[in-house]
Amino acid sequence: MGRKIASVAALLVVAAVGYGLAAIYGVLGRMETPGTIARKPLPEDWIAGERSAQERAARAIGAETQKEILFGDLHVHTTYSMDAFLMSLPLMQGEGTHPPADACDFARYCAELDFFSLNDHAESLTPKMWSEIKDSIRQCNAVAGNPDSPDLVAFLGWEWTQMADAPQNHYGHKNVVLRDTEEDRTPARPIAALGNGYRAMRDPRGNLPLFALSVRDFANRQRYLDLLTLRDAVMDMPLCDPKTPVRELPASCSEAVATPRELFEKLDDWGFASLVIPHGNAWGNTSPAGIDWERQLAGGQHDPKRQTLIEVYSGHGNSEQYRPWRHLTDDSPPGCPEPSDGFTPDCQQAGEIIRKRCLAAGFDAGECEARAAEARHNFVAAARGGLLTIPGEHAEDWLDSGQCTDCFEPAFRYRPGGSVQNALAVSGAGVPGATDDPEQRFRFGLIASSDNHTARPGTGYKEFRARGMTDTPSATAVQELRSLLREDSEPQPESTAVDPADVIWLPGGGERLASFFYTGGLAAVHAEGRDRQSIWQALERKEVYGTSGPRLLLWFDLLNAPAGEVPMGSQVEMAAAPRFRVRALGSREQKPGCPEHSVHGLAPERLAALCLGECYNPGDTRRRIERIEVVRIRPRQNRDEDVAALIEDPWRSFACPLDAAGCAVEFEDVEFSTAERDSVYYVRAVEAPSPQVNGDPLRCDRDPAGNCIATHPCRSDGGSSGKDADECLSPAGARAWSSPIFVDRKPTTTLANIR
Repeated sequence: MGRKIASVAALLVVAAVGYGLAAIYGVLGRMETPGTIARKPLPEDWIAGERSAQERAARAIGAETQKEILFGDLHVHTTYSMDAFLMSLPLMQGEGTHPPADACDFARYCAELDFFSLNDHAESLTPKMWSEIKDSIRQCNAVAGNPDSPDLVAFLGWEWTQMADAPQNHYGHKNVVLRDTEEDRTPARPIAALGNGYRAMRDPRGNLPLFALSVRDFANRQRYLDLLTLRDAVMDMPLCDPKTPVRELPASCSEAVATPRELFEKLDDWGFASLVIPHGNAWGNTSPAGIDWERQLAGGQHDPKRQTLIEVYSGHGNSEQYRPWRHLTDDSPPGCPEPSDGFTPDCQQAGEIIRKRCLAAGFDAGECEARAAEARHNFVAAARGGLLTIPGEHAEDWLDSGQCTDCFEPAFRYRPGGSVQNALAVSGAGVPGATDDPEQRFRFGLIASSDNHTARPGTGYKEFRARGMTDTPSATAVQELRSLLREDSEPQPESTAVDPADVIWLPGGGERLASFFYTGGLAAVHAEGRDRQSIWQALERKEVYGTSGPRLLLWFDLLNAPAGEVPMGSQVEMAAAPRFRVRALGSREQKPGCPEHSVHGLAPERLAALCLGECYNPGDTRRRIERIEVVRIRPRQNRDEDVAALIEDPWRSFACPLDAAGCAVEFEDVEFSTAERDSVYYVRAVEAPSPQVNGDPLRCDRDPAGNCIATHPCRSDGGSSGKDADECLSPAGARAWSSPIFVDRKPTTTLANIR
């Protein structure tokens, strides 16, 4: 009897070991498949009706109608991206697979966009996955009807996701968007970024938590095993030889580079038309403190031919505004700055958390101050692992520290040096390694997109379902993940030192981070037609703008340019005072449910699962534009100039009529002709406040002095229909950001100049 029991036990041990080895080495998992695209294009009469409605609205406000304003999303992830796959897991209360076909169907039938691109992370794409993405994009375009006036244009692309712990080695995330989709006009491999993300996806230690999850959640084990299979496929790809020309490389290798300069060189080697669009540079969950756009003006890290647009807003927040405060001091090694008006660094709040715990535990004030100082030091030294230095921390402990408290829907742990305004203000003058050429600066056009990770382009058409229409994780999932990663420890009255080299995952912040996900923005183009080439040409000439999700109509023109009137995105040289005109119309109020053609385009169960029961469904009433704000930036002429003093935000502000959806204003910069320096102008059109997901991210209770004394973070849970879930709604003014008009100062001819 004893021998039988021993034999059974041995067999169980062998089976368990076999299961473990098979799971960890990807034998039991399956790779994602691209899915099947629905075959019905949108009705031509609906497209024509939308065009006519826009023309009528434009004529009513005196705007041109020769060009159509089209809306799209140039930043969309499917579960072919490893982080999106992670979010789809049962542990995260995810929805499961969301392949490329979902992105096409959602763009067409749910959001009813005019264009979109797929931008899965190149770091986790195998050759087979890249081939399937290309085929899916081609199939999406094949359904679009008349190629001269398609219902939807699908672009091919990827995300170059570079991250580093040190600001001098960090370049951030950039979307590569390709003009063409034919096999002989697209790269054989996407080009990945070397750095923290690349290493984390290939660190074998990451397989152990996934294996543990497949055991812990055994009923749902297949999804974890599938992710293990993807990780193993990625780890098995050898790194391509960086010195071999791109067309001579084997298809099976991983092509990856460490810097933007190398990325631009690879794209030049291919020679195909492409755009490189930075995004999320102010997002502190992936960008180290101390980053500054000026570092990318040196060493060939900027390509003014390809890198012409920037994402000002996404579902991961607003990256527009510059602020003078910083998270770390400029010392070597860096220290923890003192709080300033409206901003408390996270490292300072770490000290306050420990001080309060220490005093509550009965220690004297001197000991508690010493522990607070140690907590500040440990937080700074741990870099991206800072939150792990405070045992048992939770979202409410941090109040509003580390955040831009006066920004519209800001990115999490805001990095001012990565803001769009800072990029427009800095120049290469005086930057080590950069030339003093006045053209050595960023002349970005502004767009917005979603950065959605469930294959849902253009989610901002309605403010609903914080869980599903944003990347917000469920509260239950966050607690499960904290427990799994051993972040959910008991509070202690002293901090813990953490070596950043030991941090594999992006740790901590999950609860607070959930308050900084939004439904996502849109890219708008003034195009001469609906076809691919017309949209691409509008992107190239920067006649584009971004919105925080709703489809505001916006025109911004320089009236007295030397060659006549020019639109947003233009660059001119002149000596006279520039005169501008802005015209804006609010977005259309949305009716509940989905229009008839969406219902007919998708099967009922797919419409419910993908569109979550709501589609873009515009009525005839437009929301009111509350105000027009003008931002003026005077680019830096030398490195000694204070960037904050060069950014005037707002420089002008115009209240709009209470009784009309539209707003038109004109203004002039009389100071330009005597200022002897270049100027950059862009505008914001701001709608009257309406409920927005995370419109007030932390929902602070404030004391009479305005200080945040308690927070109510977003804890939307499960896949709720919305009745009982916290949708995290707060009033905020949805908006559109124009691309700038760059007005360079033309030197005046004088007798002294002639001599």
